[in-house]
Amino acid sequence: MNILILGSGGREYSIGLAISKEEDNHKLYFNPGNGATSQIAENINIKDYNELAIWAKNNAIDLTIVGPEAPLVDGVVDIFKEHGLTVFGPSRAAAQLEGSKVYMKNILKKYNIPTAAFIETTNEKEAHDFIDTMSEPIVVKADGLCAGKGVIIAQSKDEAKKAASDMLSGSSFGDAGTSIVVEEYLDGYELSIFAICDGDNYKVLPAAQDHKRVGDGDTGPNTGGMGAYAPTPLVNDDIYKKVEERVIKPTLEGMKQEGAPFEGVLFIGVMVVKGEPIILEYNVRFGDPECEILMPLLETPVSELFYKGATKQLDKLDIKIKDEYGVAVVMASGNYPYGSSEPAEIIVDEIVDEDLKEHTHISYAGVEMQDGKLMATGGRVLLCVGFGKSIRQARDRAYGLCGQVHFAGKKIRTDIAYQALK
Repeated sequence: MNILILGSGGREYSIGLAISKEEDNHKLYFNPGNGATSQIAENINIKDYNELAIWAKNNAIDLTIVGPEAPLVDGVVDIFKEHGLTVFGPSRAAAQLEGSKVYMKNILKKYNIPTAAFIETTNEKEAHDFIDTMSEPIVVKADGLCAGKGVIIAQSKDEAKKAASDMLSGSSFGDAGTSIVVEEYLDGYELSIFAICDGDNYKVLPAAQDHKRVGDGDTGPNTGGMGAYAPTPLVNDDIYKKVEERVIKPTLEGMKQEGAPFEGVLFIGVMVVKGEPIILEYNVRFGDPECEILMPLLETPVSELFYKGATKQLDKLDIKIKDEYGVAVVMASGNYPYGSSEPAEIIVDEIVDEDLKEHTHISYAGVEMQDGKLMATGGRVLLCVGFGKSIRQARDRAYGLCGQVHFAGKKIRTDIAYQALK
């Protein structure tokens, strides 16, 4: 197939890397891609979605895979479908499950999907009154897309009220915060569960766990994710079954009733409280860094999974997962997540250890090619990914690879997968 991948991060690189290793000789394109995707595919850069769809038709693209949330919320899938193209991802209407936290919470409520008690409001007094009825900590969320940063976990009612007021006034997150959700804090452990959906059918991938905070021991501010591992031993068949019956099936049925059938990746943020899965949030695309470990764990060709998802044929697919664990460690720039960093050349040592050669790889994210050199250009730069027959073995290999990669100011967490190894 001729395959186009939209996006430029580690998630999109990982999808492309997995497809590039398939036996079928696919022709891969990225829009816009990054400095390393050009080593596995051809980068193009077309910003207008209508122009991009015309380019895709002219270049006989058989499948387009949309990585990030912004183009999905903007309706890129609808535009591609209007041009008669096969595209994997939700429509603009269905992407509101991530584009609006208010919409998402109301869908959960309407279709009796377990979630935290909440109100959604645009009124400061209403938010403050609800906060007065709650016990701390209290969660305050901006409605719109905030690149994963629009959630405040307030430790006091005063802090919650200030967060609500700052969002509603537009001073925190601009227009994304002029409508908010205030909800109870759930005390449990978090899981990332991904369902590949075609509107009617779905396939569930192994549950992963992400490490959001910048520092060891889950300290410091939230980030886009500093590492992840899968499958997590913190999930069992009972939790998977409850998520399927109480969450995925009613969501797919509900979205059909809403006139917005859900196709693409449903990312379910689950908090397990006393053995019961409660839904924190939906996203409408793969998590990053979870995608970087899930793609290589698939034995089923990634291109086949997404093509069948895009053409309503998931019921004909028997999905196979490797009997392995994956651990990904994010290597970030020195100032992440506080600010930008100076570009720095990335040096990867020649890897002579056969074990590392065979069971690890790098997924590139915040990188550019400058004068033939691969440069770290800020944020989350790359991920060192390791695999093994146990989480410990996979983790040790991932960190072994970290020792082979160098750039000025590199920053990593040293405790990825600690929950599983306690």
